[in-house]
Amino acid sequence: MWKVKPPVTFPTESRHRAVLESLAPPDPMSRFHLRRGSPEEEYPDLRRNCTWMGRILTPAMYSRQFNRCTNSGVIFDDVIRPGIEEPGDFSDPISVGCVAGDSQSYVLFCDFFDRVIEAHHDHKITSQTPKSDFNYNNLKGGDDLDRSYAVRCEVSVVRGVEDFCFPTHCSRGERRQLLLLAKTALQRLEEELPGDLLLLKELSQEQQLKQNLKPPSSLQLRIGVARDWPDARAVWVSKDGSFMVWVNMEDHLKLVSVCHDANVAEAFKSICINLQKLQEYYRELRHQFIWKQQLGWVASSPADVGTGLRISIYLQLQHLPYHKRLQDVLRRLRMCMDKTEISRQHRVSNAATFGLSEVELTQLVVDGVQLLIAMEKRLEKEQDIHELVPTQK
Repeated sequence: MWKVKPPVTFPTESRHRAVLESLAPPDPMSRFHLRRGSPEEEYPDLRRNCTWMGRILTPAMYSRQFNRCTNSGVIFDDVIRPGIEEPGDFSDPISVGCVAGDSQSYVLFCDFFDRVIEAHHDHKITSQTPKSDFNYNNLKGGDDLDRSYAVRCEVSVVRGVEDFCFPTHCSRGERRQLLLLAKTALQRLEEELPGDLLLLKELSQEQQLKQNLKPPSSLQLRIGVARDWPDARAVWVSKDGSFMVWVNMEDHLKLVSVCHDANVAEAFKSICINLQKLQEYYRELRHQFIWKQQLGWVASSPADVGTGLRISIYLQLQHLPYHKRLQDVLRRLRMCMDKTEISRQHRVSNAATFGLSEVELTQLVVDGVQLLIAMEKRLEKEQDIHELVPTQK
């Protein structure tokens, strides 16, 4: 049978190639122009907005940020989009209402971000480098909480990786490269802490529920965090299930340590040890975790700057959640409380991540939970808790 061979050269294409290539811009993004009006015409309606973004943003500030764009293409409207999409409610805790598209956003839009960070964390940004303390031996207590009330604890920390955009703005290629980096680093971690990397696209719904992996929320879908879900998303789980690393979920990395006996000291120790190991592995891969001189560790949300640390303790409470002074007590302790799906169980955690070191934040939560348990015990005996209410911190 005769076979038709393709021609070695294409005369027509060869003749016009130089002309066609000269017409294509070397960088199409450099010619990208948004058809926008003036800052006054584009200013969002914030009259019913209950986020920190909505409280802080003014027409003058919006105008100053309007024409700025980071090297990766993040504009100010990308930053404030979460608060526009979900303006919040006056009865709910105040959210930041904004997100960074890349690490440069914190520098280019610092006029805005710094004010949001100071308002949310109730701490002034100065020229001083934020404190950091991973010496878990400096923590006092945490392993002696009353198990009749403290049933479980969870310590988590988020990190952003240098040279990559944050989840709301990164490309598929960036996300997949982040997963490859995580695989390499976690293989090193497995030498001392055995575990398995589970790709979300390979997990059934039952397996995802077992790992407490919930589908993306409507807000995450609207602001772009969940683009291409579940592509390049994964969770690494230790063999005993007490330690997890979430990859490309809400942030580049989220480390989670769980103790079902509410041993906060043990959970915090696990986070400190494994976080520092991963930090060193990423440094050797030439992609360090993102650090800003005046803010500390930064991730996509301003609510996580400083330490990125969240200490959550689950308490069985019957009387305190309904006490009239509870919100005042929590505000003074710099903590927040959320109801869980389990009856009478509430999650207590630190309200801020900036302004204190890792050990100081954990100590704040441990001491605060001890006080909340003492108040619950008094209320059980129908006694007053007025003298236990702390002074303003």
